[in-house]
Amino acid sequence: MRILLKLSGEALAGDKKTGFDENTVRKVALQVKQLSDKGVEVGIVIGGGNFWRGRSSESIDRVKADQIGMLATIMNCIYVSEIFRSEGMMTNILTPFECGSFTKLFSKDRANKYFAKGMVVFFAGGTGHPYFSTDTGVVLRAVEVEADYILLAKAVDGVYDSDPAKNPDAKRYDTVTIDEVIARNLQVVDMTASILARDNKVAMRVFALQEENSIVKAADGNFNGTTVTVD
Repeated sequence: MRILLKLSGEALAGDKKTGFDENTVRKVALQVKQLSDKGVEVGIVIGGGNFWRGRSSESIDRVKADQIGMLATIMNCIYVSEIFRSEGMMTNILTPFECGSFTKLFSKDRANKYFAKGMVVFFAGGTGHPYFSTDTGVVLRAVEVEADYILLAKAVDGVYDSDPAKNPDAKRYDTVTIDEVIARNLQVVDMTASILARDNKVAMRVFALQEENSIVKAADGNFNGTTVTVD
């Protein structure tokens, strides 16, 4: 089984909301190790929001702002991969553009070689192009490496019909189709990523990262959250 795990940068920052919270990252690492030890192949995409939240000034061009965001994701992957290594896992980081000796250049063949060696593979740098989010990046990589599904670790415990922070009567879905996600703009991932997932039949499981052992439970399919189906 092969899964892609999407983590937000903010989640890795813990209560600080910026930088890293090592205890949070280590909890993630220990869960991923449980999966890896059972033979599950794990790829990881991390957002950059703990360092950079996109263009915050009209003085910065959108393309340049997005490039800063791509670099933020690489910093996150380097840090998190080192915590993973300290817990006994082998890792490698792939990027869609050259970063000297920091990372390796992405290709499907290279990713498959690393998976076959039992490595956790980090896909950093997004798609390598501006105007595309890490949501699109994780779906694209899932399609390319033929992942069985995507795990989306979020701040909320699934997909709701409205914002639960604003509407106390918001309904959480146990299961929802990708077509309904798109039609109702439920924002599981952004619209570009949603359409890419629909067209390539990539299923997703959405859950709250902070819940105990949430990544392992989501991977096993017995979790508190929402399954986004593609059939």
